[in-house]
Amino acid sequence: MENIKDYIESGILELYILGDLPEAERLEVEKLRAIHPEIDVELRSIEESVLSYSRMNAVAPKSSVREKFLSEVDTIEDQQDMFEMQPKKQRVDFYKYAFAACVCLLLVSLVVILNLNTKLRDRDQRILSLETSNQKFANQVNFQEKQINDNRKFLEVYRNPQKYQLLTLKGTDKAPDASMKIAFSPDTKEVLIDLSSLNLPALDDQHQYQLWAIVEDKPVDLGVFDYSPSGDSLLSMKSVTNAKAFAVTQEKKGGSPVPTLSEMVVIGSI
Repeated sequence: MENIKDYIESGILELYILGDLPEAERLEVEKLRAIHPEIDVELRSIEESVLSYSRMNAVAPKSSVREKFLSEVDTIEDQQDMFEMQPKKQRVDFYKYAFAACVCLLLVSLVVILNLNTKLRDRDQRILSLETSNQKFANQVNFQEKQINDNRKFLEVYRNPQKYQLLTLKGTDKAPDASMKIAFSPDTKEVLIDLSSLNLPALDDQHQYQLWAIVEDKPVDLGVFDYSPSGDSLLSMKSVTNAKAFAVTQEKKGGSPVPTLSEMVVIGSI
């Protein structure tokens, strides 16, 4: 450097002592200090001046603050000394025991969770089993209630001739051996088929029987039914007024708007 004096008087050295220089300039000052004794002497002089100024303007802390600070420092040092005084083996053993305790706690937690999960699964299975049993019981009760109601209705029809007219429909030329019974109530307009009395030709899956009422010489649709005798039960059909006769025809599944006379299997008049 050509002019050491100018560099010293630039103020860079003071900033260096105060720690306010960027990293690159700080490294440059240290490099020049090693090369030029004048810079090193000036730096030492600046450091001494800063220290002298600090001593002259220093403010002594209160005695209570000083004692509290020193007390806390001593406590921290004592704790650090006690830890450092422990043998290395004891510290290693402590960590080993702590790790083992954590592993044991984890295993115990896993066992508890597995047992709890098993109990919950067993409880769910028992609940499902109870629900299934309750559903079966409810179905049985409903079936028995239906049977009781059907039997009551059956007895009411056959023991109350004043209310219900019992008709036997006989076979036609298409089915000479066919027959069935129906109950008709002119007051309530009910029409009931006695399923236990059915004696009709079997049908395929594409056909059904259809019941007709003859009202004022015209056929009236009373609904379709399948050939399935099922004990002492009655099948309710559509209601009708002023019926004079009843007949049954074989029709395509779902029924027909008009009867197919060639497929008539039974007929009977009131």
